[in-house]
Amino acid sequence: MSFRNAILVLSTVLMTFGASVAMASDGAADPYRSLGAGLAISIAAFGGAIAQGRTAAAALEGIARNPAAAEKLFTPMIIGLALIESLVLYAFVIAFVKI
Repeated sequence: MSFRNAILVLSTVLMTFGASVAMASDGAADPYRSLGAGLAISIAAFGGAIAQGRTAAAALEGIARNPAAAEKLFTPMIIGLALIESLVLYAFVIAFVKI
């Protein structure tokens, strides 16, 4: 198993564990809710950072190969980055609502 696949499997397991812990607990003072919220936020931020880095790298590579296409690549890149960031913010809000 490659390092990339191992990170993907680990993050999926942690995300599933964090979501199940956050949503399964009933008590207001339950420490597992905070643990689940922290895991959800950290994994969402990690995934968002990886996705944003790959998006920016792909856009810059496209601009480097064809500088005339910079204006055509810029707007879709910004829209993609905004959508990726919105998913991270949704995870942030949901994690705090579940606490």
